[in-house]
Amino acid sequence: MLHSTLTLCLLLITVSSNLAFAIKKEKRPPQTLSRGWGDDITWVQTYEEGLFHAHKSNKPLMVIHHLEDCQYCQALKKEFAKNEEIQEMAQSGFIMLNLMHETTDKNLSPDGQYVPRIMFVDPSLTVRADITGRYSNRLYTYEPQDLPLLVDNMKKALRLIQTEL
Repeated sequence: MLHSTLTLCLLLITVSSNLAFAIKKEKRPPQTLSRGWGDDITWVQTYEEGLFHAHKSNKPLMVIHHLEDCQYCQALKKEFAKNEEIQEMAQSGFIMLNLMHETTDKNLSPDGQYVPRIMFVDPSLTVRADITGRYSNRLYTYEPQDLPLLVDNMKKALRLIQTEL
């Protein structure tokens, strides 16, 4: 009887630990092209695809350069994903791309290759180097407290499209 009780206990422990692992694994969100920047946004996979869709749809392309292990990128991503105004504008007004590597287009790194870096490309496929953040040593970087400026710059990119029509 002691042997069967011990066997039953081991069986219950094994089943419960496997069940706990399965539940924990199930709660993990799937990795998508958003990489945490906004799951409701439609993201393109490559810079070339982004340029194609920007030109075809007459929408600006917003390129976010970041790294997974960068604390500044993680902080910006968290606030970017929570900001409803940014999420709405990104979904409806922009072609969106986030990259964890550099592109061959050196126009996307006019002042160096650093992260986080956000650049805009208009539908004529011109990189808008004139749309900058607030830092003179890293013109295209944004920090979480800079989101109001990013919103203004997104609106500026959209206005430039309307004035060129």
